[in-house]
Amino acid sequence: SLAELGTDAEIEPDLAEWDYGDYESLRTPEILNKRPGWDIWQDGCPGGEAPADVADRADRLLHRLRKERGNVALFSHGQFGRVLAARWLLLPPREGRHFALDPASLSILGTDADHALRPVISLWNASSSFFRSGA
Repeated sequence: SLAELGTDAEIEPDLAEWDYGDYESLRTPEILNKRPGWDIWQDGCPGGEAPADVADRADRLLHRLRKERGNVALFSHGQFGRVLAARWLLLPPREGRHFALDPASLSILGTDADHALRPVISLWNASSSFFRSGA
């Protein structure tokens, strides 16, 4: 596999993409044309998930991950990853709107070196060009 996880890889249902319900396959401009002022971070998706639903999945996952020892690699979708980061930092799910996340980027959620219980974002939205540059 690309991440060289071999048989250790597991499918985690809580990492699923935000359920867009009635808005599945629509782009934001199309939705705004039908529903001016719509904001996924506040309104969620009719027939799909509200921000609180996505936050519940992130919280369940984080609860399980905090019991793990060592590093854990996660592969997910952008908007869910943004909510995951917000919840890692104990922020409301709507604050995920402030964390831009590109496809195929790498982010690291960690803890403060001096305060093991303080969550931090150690790396965010790093692309392959970041690693090629030797940064």
